Amino acid sequence: MKLLVICVGHRMPDWINAGVNEFARRMPRESPLTFVEIKAEPRTQGKPVDTLLEAERQRIEAALPPRARIVALDERGDDLSTVALTARLRRWREDGDDVALLIGGPDGLSPALKARAQERIRLSSLTLPHALARLLLAEALYRAVSLEANHPYHRE
Repeated sequence: MKLLVICVGHRMPDWINAGVNEFARRMPRESPLTFVEIKAEPRTQGKPVDTLLEAERQRIEAALPPRARIVALDERGDDLSTVALTARLRRWREDGDDVALLIGGPDGLSPALKARAQERIRLSSLTLPHALARLLLAEALYRAVSLEANHPYHRE
């Protein structure tokens, strides 16, 4: 099972890239973690949010691999504990599909993408900067994989 994080925005701070790359490097070969950055639609004055989200939706869909389970990160998504995320990873692996996790831009994800997603999860009840959401997701996925492998990284 491949884990692909498709995220809107680019030119992240070096410390974000270093953290994301470190957790991706630690992932097991059977569950590689890859990040794909999608260009955000320029936020020009007077451009409706629906138009911005539609342009970003098209870019995200173009980056989606065929037959991937789509998981949208959304503030109204399921609030998972580490143990629950570990169980989801196990279920996704058993289903045999690759997983595409979507992180929207400044205005989130389009309603059409949220509707297309098989699942919606949230990282926190807090509002997070998109750069930090990437790092938190990478760490959470590594922690869940470690817990499943009985690696001592996670402690309860």
